[in-house]
Amino acid sequence: MGRRTDGIHTIGLQIPGHIGIKITKIDLNTITEEKLLETRMCELPITIKDTWLESCVEELHKELADKELNFKPKCYLADEWLTPDKEPIIGIPFYLAHPTLIKLEKKMMLEAEGDSKEWCLKLLRHECGHAINYAFKCYKKRKWQNIFGKFSEEYDDGYRFRPYSRAFVRHLEDYYAQYHPDEDFSETFAVWLTPETNWEDKYKGWPALEKLEYVNQLMAEFKGIEPLIKSAKPYWEAKKLKRTLKYHYKKKQDFHAEDFPHFHDTNLLKIFSKKTAIESSNQRTVEPLKRAAPLLRKHRKAMLKSLSRWTGEKKYVANDLLTTIIKRCQELNLVCKDEETVTLIRISTYITTLLMNYLYTGRMRGN
Repeated sequence: MGRRTDGIHTIGLQIPGHIGIKITKIDLNTITEEKLLETRMCELPITIKDTWLESCVEELHKELADKELNFKPKCYLADEWLTPDKEPIIGIPFYLAHPTLIKLEKKMMLEAEGDSKEWCLKLLRHECGHAINYAFKCYKKRKWQNIFGKFSEEYDDGYRFRPYSRAFVRHLEDYYAQYHPDEDFSETFAVWLTPETNWEDKYKGWPALEKLEYVNQLMAEFKGIEPLIKSAKPYWEAKKLKRTLKYHYKKKQDFHAEDFPHFHDTNLLKIFSKKTAIESSNQRTVEPLKRAAPLLRKHRKAMLKSLSRWTGEKKYVANDLLTTIIKRCQELNLVCKDEETVTLIRISTYITTLLMNYLYTGRMRGN
């Protein structure tokens, strides 16, 4: 989601050389999952018009009109939530255009981002923040740069956030305003635009209030004014993308691998074993098998203290990671195959590696 530039946040590549592909008629209500995955994105019979998305876009435009802004960003179906870099236009993910595609997205990615009207509008307001930033070239203003930072700052694959910081508004999850100055502005604009948000009271005493007051002042200057940039190019438009949905989701799942429960499985199975596998072997156990999850819970406090001390990472980050690992150990019914001390050393080493990757890259896995 958010601002998208060439090479940034790209989850798939267009496949060249497919000119003159025969487009077959597809019925999304009856198509099998197997056939759907083999379908190219450009072949999907989907539009925003006459769907629930059309009313969401209309509501966004009404909110802008209520603020007396002469700005109605065009929306189109793309491969994900996005606003192309410096293009005042909003891309809505293709899967939201049909229930069958929403169902597939949930199966492949565990959730379909923006699949309710409330959630969709929340994301539209955020993307609108990017669009209006580009339409009026706000990012070029010296005061904008003094308040939000340099627009030219590079995007990283991941970002580290401070969950207790009051220097940023809280609109989308994962403290998205802390990602980049452009995201900070977009999130601030989204809070300002949201009806009945009461931002003056909600953010009273927060450093973020200065940002909201600046956006309020800036938008007052734009009332009734035509945007500087009126036309825009719909990059990553779904109807032009020739990749199959199978390829699309393969790349997307790979990019978001650490968000899936099975992300840790390969390494956990090197440290522990499945209970059923040991019981079915010819090995005779002298003592009852120690289950992995209770063992980690038992030593949780000591592990967190040690992990935080030696990695320099905050305890809440280590705690979230350890919670995920304990839950996965329980789901896989893992047991210890080595002595307790050896097992604790190995799992601590694994978690330390993940935390150090996160410390330097913002992601749990190394580049």
